[in-house]
Amino acid sequence: MLEVIALDAVDAEAAQAGGAHRLELVTDMAADGLTPPPALLKSVLAATDLPVRVMLRDAAGFTPGDLDGLRRAAATAREAGATEFVLGFLDAHGNIDEEACRAVLEEIDGCAWTFHRALDNSADPRRAWDVVADLGCDTVLAAGSPKGVADGMDVLADLAARRQRVTLLVGGGLKQEHVGPLKALGATAFHVGSAVRPGGWAASLSADAVRTWANLV
Repeated sequence: MLEVIALDAVDAEAAQAGGAHRLELVTDMAADGLTPPPALLKSVLAATDLPVRVMLRDAAGFTPGDLDGLRRAAATAREAGATEFVLGFLDAHGNIDEEACRAVLEEIDGCAWTFHRALDNSADPRRAWDVVADLGCDTVLAAGSPKGVADGMDVLADLAARRQRVTLLVGGGLKQEHVGPLKALGATAFHVGSAVRPGGWAASLSADAVRTWANLV
């Protein structure tokens, strides 16, 4: 499975044309991806029939800026048609902030969701995996290290062995040469962003680049 980051409807169309299997919709990649506004969400949902996972994050880093605001954003996104989400929070000690996560999850009860790379930035990603799985996600996005996949292979090997409970979605500095070794570990889901934007985040997503990745996966 190949998941591609989309920033707008044009990206969504290009990703689908290239053979992506799912989108992660965010805005403001300067902050590593924040919650998209309702109008943007509606335009993307209208532009594609791919599954779209919507980011619930209101500040750079992994601490919620305004938890009540995030809950409202989640409810608004559902009203706009979202059925899948991405979220994840840490406390001041680098542990999974279960209370904050559950507060937002109340607003998306019954929806499929991904716990994102807050796991990589936690005090102990291996221990955090089980905590996150107990929260009810069906997918965990991880690179195995805050520095990216190249530095996280040992952790990813451990996480891939636990994938029976949830799907390990590998992303974060993912390169084409990583896919073969990751598949050998048992990874089956991959996530790309800048890798399918040869011109950078200010440029359009490349359907050809997506197709290359889709064929590789």
